[in-house]
Amino acid sequence: MTTAEFIREYRERDIRQLALQANRFPDVDMPYALDQIQGWQIARRKLPKWAACDGVIFPPHLSMEQCSSEPTAQYKLNLATEWTTLNSELSTQNCRRQQFKTQNSKFKTSTRMTDLTGGFGVDFSFTSCAFAAATYVERNESLCRIVEHNLPLLGLNNATVVCADAVEYLSTVEPQTMLFLDPARRDEHGAKTVMLADCTPDVVQLLPKLLEKSRFTMLKLSPMLDWHKAVDDLQGTVREVHIVSVGGECKELLLVLSTVVESELKVYCADLSTASDTSSIFVYTPGSSAPVVNSKLKTQNSKFVHEPNASIMKAGCFDELAAAYGVSPVSRNSHLFLSDEPVEGFPGRSFVVERVTTMNKGELRKALVGIEKANIATRNFPLTVAELRKRLKIKDGGDVYIFATTTAEGEHVLLISRKYR
Repeated sequence: MTTAEFIREYRERDIRQLALQANRFPDVDMPYALDQIQGWQIARRKLPKWAACDGVIFPPHLSMEQCSSEPTAQYKLNLATEWTTLNSELSTQNCRRQQFKTQNSKFKTSTRMTDLTGGFGVDFSFTSCAFAAATYVERNESLCRIVEHNLPLLGLNNATVVCADAVEYLSTVEPQTMLFLDPARRDEHGAKTVMLADCTPDVVQLLPKLLEKSRFTMLKLSPMLDWHKAVDDLQGTVREVHIVSVGGECKELLLVLSTVVESELKVYCADLSTASDTSSIFVYTPGSSAPVVNSKLKTQNSKFVHEPNASIMKAGCFDELAAAYGVSPVSRNSHLFLSDEPVEGFPGRSFVVERVTTMNKGELRKALVGIEKANIATRNFPLTVAELRKRLKIKDGGDVYIFATTTAEGEHVLLISRKYR
């Protein structure tokens, strides 16, 4: 049995069990085969289109775990397409203005992009589809060979693979429609970094060259990064901030930089799902809404409670959310919202409030009658979930949701709820 045949036949098996049986397959390159089987198993979950493509080579485990998922890569393709279309329209509208022609003559009509930090090539394989020509740049030779092998299998015939350092290549590249950059988020000791200046390459230092060489630049950054500080560090060049979540977890932060397009900063809070009909995007302009200081509704009498999604939580746009959807905050720091009526399209989860109780022992005992299991969340509350669960003597799970929080009046309460629809 050849290595390729072994991979095809055993790719759904447990790799730990396969490793123990290595002696049975002397003609198989077992380390390589196990890497490919594990890679395919991860791809089946994260990149189903790649997993369905025969012959694709997968990199070692760490690269597979760190690469983008299909929903986030597709999101970047949509974003690149929108910005490419916008810049094309601007070029057409301004082509008769001599000043515009002088400043932008280096940008040719045909669209092209360069990914300066190509990695495994997942983001590149999607975003490159928005351009007539695309260049993948990566300093790791083995990744370059893998990507060069994979791109034709994925039907990408507009791409060029270049093995080079991002900073060195940027100084020589011709002007592009888009530059894409995903700075490394680990230092020389392997520790994670969350500050923009600590990433490699240093985007702030490269900023003048990025703006000179592209109509717009897309940065993919750690979701742990403080996006407000990143916007400040990039000196007024950020036009859009995209906070992207998948399945309730914040996955990445995207910044779009441009000096060609002058516009007010907008923030997009995108909560993606593999089912497109359940995806949502909340868009706002920072500072556009007055702070909501007091709740209009009393917690004890509210019929619905709403929990924002992970992207909203990361953005911190609670005043804008309250203004857009007509909901009232439980309190300034609760990050939970109330309403008397259902709120269609709310970017998060909505629950019907069945009972509200204080932490008074008598009230608690009465409110929790018949509840043996519940999902518990604490928001602006003095106890952790584990501590509260122990005190309530309730197991995890079931269809009851208990939100423990503090009202605007400083009272600790539990909102006992069930999912709305």
